Amino acid sequence: MAEQQRVIVTGATGLIGKALCRRLIEKGYAVVVFSREPETARQAVPGAAEYVAWTPGESGPWVAAVDGAYAVISLAGASIAGKRWSPQYKQQILNTRTLGTRGLVKAMAQASRKPRVLISGSAVGYYGFRDDTPLDEAATPGDDFLANVVKAWEAEAVKAETLGIRTVLIRTGIVLDKQEGALPQMMLPFRLFAGGPVLPGTQWFSWVHLADEVGIILWALEDERVRGPVNATAPEPATNKTFSSTLGKVMGRPAWAPVPGFALRIIVGEAEQLLTTGQRVLPKKAQDLGYQFQFPTLEPALRNILS
Repeated sequence: MAEQQRVIVTGATGLIGKALCRRLIEKGYAVVVFSREPETARQAVPGAAEYVAWTPGESGPWVAAVDGAYAVISLAGASIAGKRWSPQYKQQILNTRTLGTRGLVKAMAQASRKPRVLISGSAVGYYGFRDDTPLDEAATPGDDFLANVVKAWEAEAVKAETLGIRTVLIRTGIVLDKQEGALPQMMLPFRLFAGGPVLPGTQWFSWVHLADEVGIILWALEDERVRGPVNATAPEPATNKTFSSTLGKVMGRPAWAPVPGFALRIIVGEAEQLLTTGQRVLPKKAQDLGYQFQFPTLEPALRNILS
């Protein structure tokens, strides 16, 4: 890379964002972190070229930083797991995604030197809950709360296409990592010898190793053939029962204690549907265009993460 290319990243302090920024910096990009709390971001993401104050949905001095950037990678959004979905929090889940993306696209429209590519976060929640139906990028959307959030989020991102900016929508599954995200919570009952599947156990679990999530984003950044929706999930999704038994095997723990869905609903409310229902999502576009998964199958992925 003869001259450092500036890449703006929002959501840089999240699980995916931190890992992505590390790889971007290693590859020689000048990473510009947009954050509500730049000093906190500086601690979480050391080594970036700039830390810029940014509030989703609000204009400000950050707009000038978009001019001349090579790419914008938009990953910001309130977490959908770990909190009860009150009406207020549902609005936050929506607004942090749609308003932030809308503001970024508006800033791109104003830029005299527009970014070459926008990579927008998205989610497999786009497809709704479909039981056994295999779902690639051509599948139709669902109509539940999360599907509607993702549709609105993507609708804001694709407006960048009208500006001549290559736009990629990364439809992410459940990202597996030892320290953050869903996996540490799933491991806890196994540590207590009380692990098992979430009933009914037949629901599909579309997972992806953090290394491949980051790998797919970097591939989409650098391969100009990539545009539109891309499923960021491993080629071999697992049922919840298979995932639980494999996790138990890797941890050396039994998977004998099934968890009823009603118990989860008592604890986390409507968010229990993230575990009691699922999607069988396949990364057709990534495979068709030649992305090479580092961890295509579950057991080696879990062994790598937990080693």
